[in-house]
This record gives sequence, structure tokens and C-alpha cells, in this order.
Amino acid sequence: MPTMYTVIRRPLITEKGLGVKETAGTLVFEVAPQATKSEVKEAVEALFKVKVAAVRTSNFAGKERRRGRYAGFRPDWKKAYVRLKAGEKMPEYASNL
Repeated sequence: MPTMYTVIRRPLITEKGLGVKETAGTLVFEVAPQATKSEVKEAVEALFKVKVAAVRTSNFAGKERRRGRYAGFRPDWKKAYVRLKAGEKMPEYASNL
């Protein structure tokens, strides 16, 4: 059983992420690639003490990056959109921006 800190890697603080946070009540996180929707839901509920309505996930392939003649790939990663139930208070992890 993974812990909530291994499931949720970090919040994604971007313009799009803050926009859906304000308008749709949705939080955006980078999560572990092996994490399931139910594991993400349990981790967010335990970490932020809120109720989750739905979780949507999206997988991203790592891009190729070059340094001169040497080429490599960034790691693959997974993003999760977590919509909170109506009436839940939004956690303020991006309040200092």
C-alpha cells in the first residue's frame, strides 16, 4: 500500500491549473505513474481533509532532450485533476504567488 506522499508527488502550479482551481473547484497534481484514481482520491482526502467528487488522470510521455551531441529522455509522468465536492473549502497551497 503506497503512502499519500508517494502517490501525490507535487501540486502543479500553472496558469491553467490555477484557473480550474478558481472556476471549477479542481486541484491539479503530478502523481506517481502507477497510481490509480482511487489511490489518488484517498491520498487527497487524507492529506487535505476534503471530500473528492471525481478524479481524472492523464499520462504524458517524456520528451527528448539534447545537450550538444548527447540525447536523452525526460521521464514519463502522470497528471491528476481532482474535483472537490460542492461546498468543500479549497486548500491554499498556492497562496504566496
